[in-house]
Amino acid sequence: PKLNLRVCHSRPLPVARRPVPAPLSMSVARKDSYNITLMPGDGIGPEIMTATVKVLEAAAKKHGISFAFTEAPIGGVALDLTGEPFPASSLATCKAADSILLACIGGPKWDALPRASRPESGLLALRKELGLFANLRPATVMRQLVEASTLKREVVEGVDIMVVRELTGDVYFGTPKGIEVDEATGMRKGFSNMIYYENEVRRIAKVAFEIARKRDKRVCSVDKANVLDVSQLWRDVVIETHKEEFSDIELSHMYVDNAAMQLIRWPKQFDTIVTGNMFGDILSDEASMLVGSLGMLPSASLGDGSGPGVFEPVHGSAPDIAGQVGVYLKKW
Repeated sequence: PKLNLRVCHSRPLPVARRPVPAPLSMSVARKDSYNITLMPGDGIGPEIMTATVKVLEAAAKKHGISFAFTEAPIGGVALDLTGEPFPASSLATCKAADSILLACIGGPKWDALPRASRPESGLLALRKELGLFANLRPATVMRQLVEASTLKREVVEGVDIMVVRELTGDVYFGTPKGIEVDEATGMRKGFSNMIYYENEVRRIAKVAFEIARKRDKRVCSVDKANVLDVSQLWRDVVIETHKEEFSDIELSHMYVDNAAMQLIRWPKQFDTIVTGNMFGDILSDEASMLVGSLGMLPSASLGDGSGPGVFEPVHGSAPDIAGQVGVYLKKW
């Protein structure tokens, strides 16, 4: 443990302050035609994309608007085509769009590649380059599909949770990070930096409170403030933001390990959950089993309005059933 502490503090943290983030916003006003970048990705992604485009076209027809679609590679398919998980050409196509529709990325074919060349690195780059700091992931149990969950009906029936996950900070983006050989012991060591700036916390907290105002006016902030300094800052800033601007919203706090248990024990106690990048990644995937499957959770990743958002109809590339999903969707 002492070695780990020395490693953590032997590298100075960046002294330059990050720019003050802008609030969540949509970049596109209502108009008659929209440009949408399609990113089918890997596994079942192309099949999901085909079905989703049909739904979009039906919606467009009903509302008297039109969509122009342009396809761009990301993830494993982009690696096979260009050698990069998120090539510059895909970034340019995304920036030129009004909105982005992303299916799914990843698969065992690329798991042994260096981290910077894995499909997941392309997804992180997409979020960073477009400034997508807020991930909104609803877990709503529909009455017709309540039996799809492995949990008891009385536990999941009526569940309607919105998970608000901070998406561009935390341990996924913090530096320093890496794997290197410790000079004193000759052993390899791995390290990552779980870091948040107060303006990043305040920004995502405001998103959660604003969403809660349109729901049941309850927010549960999930952290690990009993152990982690970064979580103590998270909790302090969430409390400050609530006191300053959102006193009409009921605010509660929960440690992440307890939240993971409570989400399965009695999920109906939650309305809006706000949490950091890593905790949100785990908890939102756990919430998928309330609904019945990871593939049944959509999400929206949004930024400050200077660029398009990314919308995902499903989660999980499910490479083991690739090629089979389209058959069922055609029947449907």
